[in-house]
Amino acid sequence: MAGSNIAGTSAQALRRDPYEVLSVSRDSSDQEIKTAYRKLALKYHPDKNANNPEASDLFKEVAYSYSILSDPEKRRQYDNSGFEALDTEGMDMEIDLSNLGTVNTVFAALFSKLGVPIKTTISANVLEEALNGTVTVRPLPIGTSVSGKVEKQCAHFFGVTISDEQAESGIVVRATSAAQSKFKLLYFEQDLNAGYGLALQEDSEKTGKVTSAGMYFLHFQVYRMDSTVNALAMAKDPEAAFFKRLEGLQPCEVSQLKAGTHIFAVYGDNFFKPATYMIEALCAKTYEDTTTKLKDIEAQILRKRSELRQFETEYRKALARFQEVTNRYTQEKQSVDEMLKHRDSIHSSFTVARTVAFPTGSGYFSNGSSSKFTSEDNKSEASPGDEGSSDSKDKSSKKKWFNLNLKGSDKK
Repeated sequence: MAGSNIAGTSAQALRRDPYEVLSVSRDSSDQEIKTAYRKLALKYHPDKNANNPEASDLFKEVAYSYSILSDPEKRRQYDNSGFEALDTEGMDMEIDLSNLGTVNTVFAALFSKLGVPIKTTISANVLEEALNGTVTVRPLPIGTSVSGKVEKQCAHFFGVTISDEQAESGIVVRATSAAQSKFKLLYFEQDLNAGYGLALQEDSEKTGKVTSAGMYFLHFQVYRMDSTVNALAMAKDPEAAFFKRLEGLQPCEVSQLKAGTHIFAVYGDNFFKPATYMIEALCAKTYEDTTTKLKDIEAQILRKRSELRQFETEYRKALARFQEVTNRYTQEKQSVDEMLKHRDSIHSSFTVARTVAFPTGSGYFSNGSSSKFTSEDNKSEASPGDEGSSDSKDKSSKKKWFNLNLKGSDKK
C-alpha cells in the first residue's frame, strides 16, 4: 500500500522507532515490512475502532512508521540519521471517508475540487473481506476491458490470469474514468489463508479529459507520481514547486508478475457518488515499441531529477545575487539622480540677476504672473518725458516752415 502519512505535528509527538512500531527487524525485507503493516493497519483501522481514540492514535503511528520504511530513500535517511533527517512537515495524512462524518466530508470534497490533493484510506471492510477471501472476483482476460460503476468506499475485484510467456513479456493493468471519477486501482497478493492482502495501490490522477491509474509490471523500475509532494512544496514556497515536481516520483514495489492468476480491484474514492470506470489488462508483447519508450523516458526523468537538484542550488545562488544587484541598481540610480540635481542647482547659482516678483494683478501680465528684468533693461526703455521732447521738436519744425512762408510774403 502507498504510505499513509500523518501531519508534521503528530509525527513529532510519535517518536517511537518505526521498526519497533511495526515489530520488524532493521534487516527486514520490503515484503516483511509490508505484511506487518497490513496486519497492524487492519487491527487499528478507524472503521473497526470508532469508539477507541487510542486505536486511532496507534493507527496513525503505524501509518507514519510505514511511510518511512516503505520508501527506500526515507528508510536510508532514518537509518543513517534518525528522525532529524526526515522532513516531518512534508508528511501528509490519509483520511478515512467512511468514518469522517458528513460535514467534514463536505469540506474535504471542497478542498479536493479546488485542487488540493486529499489522500484517503481504504475502508477496513474492503480489506477485511479480501483477507478473508469472501470477495467476488470477476475474470479480466488479457487483451480485454470491463466497464462498471462502483459505490463509494466499495471495490470491484478482477482476476487476471497470465501465462509464462505473457509474464516474461510483461503485463499492464490500467483503469480510466471518462466521468473523471476518483478511484483507486488496487493489487492484492495471495495470503497463506487463501485470502488476499493489499500489496499496491494507485490513486487516480486527472490526465487530459479523464482520470486514470495504471500498474506496469515490465521487468524494470517504473515510478508513480505522488502529487501531494508538489502541493506541499507549492504551499511552502511557490518557486520551489518546480524543483520539487519530480520529487513526487516513488518507485513501485512490484516490477514483475509470475504466471498465474492475480487479483486487482477498482475502489470507489468519490466523496458522495459512485465511480464509473473502465479497466483493461494488456500484454506488453503487443506494445514492444511503447514499452521501450516508457523505459527510456523513466531513465530520462530520473536523470532530470538529479540535474534539477543541482540546478536548484545554482538557481538559489543566482537568485540571491540577482536580488543583491537589483537592490544596488535602485540605490545607484537614486544616487545619480540626486547628484545631477545638485549639479544643476550649483550651475544656476552662477548669475548676477536679481529676481523681481510683481504682485498678482499688477497689469504687467494679463495672467497675473511676475516677470524678471535687469537694471540695464530698465534703462533701455523710454520714459514718458522722452516721448514729450520728440513732440516738441516736430512742432518747432512746423513753426519754422510757417515763419519762412510769412517772411517771403512780406518781401513781395
